[in-house]
Amino acid sequence: MTNLLRQARHLLLRRSAGPCYPAVAIVGLLSNAVAAEKPPLAPDTVAPFATQSQISATIEFGLPTLAAEIEKDVPRRLATIDERVSCVHRRVFRFRINANCDVWGFVERSGPISLYGRGERVYGSVSIYGAVEGQGANRFTARIHGETEAKAVIEVEARPQLGRDWSVDLNFSDSFRWSEPPILHVLGREIPLAKYAEPSVRGQLAKVRSRATFAARRLDLHGKAARAWRQAFEPIQLLDNPEVWLQLTPHDAAFAGVRADAKTLSGTLDLSGSAETIVGQSPPAVTPTALPPLGNNVAAPGAFDVILPIHIGYDVIENRIADALAAETSIKEVQVYPSAGKLVVGLRILNTPDTNAAAEKWVYLSSSLEVDADGRTARIIDPAAVDPTDQDLATILNPLLAQLRDRVRLDYAAGYQDLLDAANKKLVRSLKDGFRMDGHLSSVRLEKVYLPSDGVTIALRASGELKILYGL
Repeated sequence: MTNLLRQARHLLLRRSAGPCYPAVAIVGLLSNAVAAEKPPLAPDTVAPFATQSQISATIEFGLPTLAAEIEKDVPRRLATIDERVSCVHRRVFRFRINANCDVWGFVERSGPISLYGRGERVYGSVSIYGAVEGQGANRFTARIHGETEAKAVIEVEARPQLGRDWSVDLNFSDSFRWSEPPILHVLGREIPLAKYAEPSVRGQLAKVRSRATFAARRLDLHGKAARAWRQAFEPIQLLDNPEVWLQLTPHDAAFAGVRADAKTLSGTLDLSGSAETIVGQSPPAVTPTALPPLGNNVAAPGAFDVILPIHIGYDVIENRIADALAAETSIKEVQVYPSAGKLVVGLRILNTPDTNAAAEKWVYLSSSLEVDADGRTARIIDPAAVDPTDQDLATILNPLLAQLRDRVRLDYAAGYQDLLDAANKKLVRSLKDGFRMDGHLSSVRLEKVYLPSDGVTIALRASGELKILYGL
């Protein structure tokens, strides 16, 4: 019987040691089994590591670049003034004198167009300078002459929105204020000239708005969103050893807003779909579907979730138990394997001082692993003999059970952190066509525990964010 057990162990439990990853929780493990019969090897079937998730696809453009594109189409001279105005209304003795003056001048940009963002709005400004002269229009008023200069600031506010046709509407509004209003002084009389300059300036502003809108449409947000959509279908290798791949399959795209900061204008999409983690070779290529119609606006992109599988070989647990019981010369061999969703711990014990192999006996224990408060270590709790009726071994087993409770610790803090670091490193990389990926997983919680044939598999739900960026 002993030889058969040894052969079964070598046939069923030959494994290579796997890397140390964090043990999270193994609960609800063993019920009663008959000590005389070894529980059969019955591993769990591991379900696909898939979850619903969201990807933030952010198309970003530098506002200085957009300002430069707008400035290309904006002339330096915004207005030319050539008007005849009534400049003199005076009574001299008994005569009323009404005289006209010719006014001419110009208004020009005195600096570049600047754009900056804050929240959901884009602000722009440009400084302008004007010079105006006035001259009497006939021989009686030829000696009337005056000149002035003025400065003004044009301020523009835009609230960008993305239309259902993927076009960007800037929704401009503007204000115009003179820091030094143009006033012509003639014969002690002030002639305000703003009303002559401003119509031409505002006419140019209308052209600026049109040109800016056209420049925004040239951003081709739809085309770039379609390329970001295709990028999301490409497999991502998260780990090298063992190979772990992430396959994203987006289903829907919803608009998540246009936002701006000091230097960038960004349009963000929320791509929702499934994220599946695959252990082994690279998954087969998934044919991208066409970019779906744009969905309703969402307040902000959702969180990115992915299932990360953690593997702990049964041989690792065997070795930890053997080390903890190394001082017990009665323990000759340790087995750990799954049976119908339960963990079997077998001990081959010599229950007499005699070294005769006939005195050896297999005892099977039930146990659970409990995670400590820090979430990076696990310990064996509640070990008990499956067959408590064997009184011959009671005196040997009782101290062994106490040692299993107090001395067996599985510390995987370093491996746990290495796993997250490796995944986060793989989630930051360059893509094609000017795109790049920027992802970070910041929190992890237990999803489910499996007991397949080669070791404990712990499915962890890792949460964070994943962005596909263009422009930065």
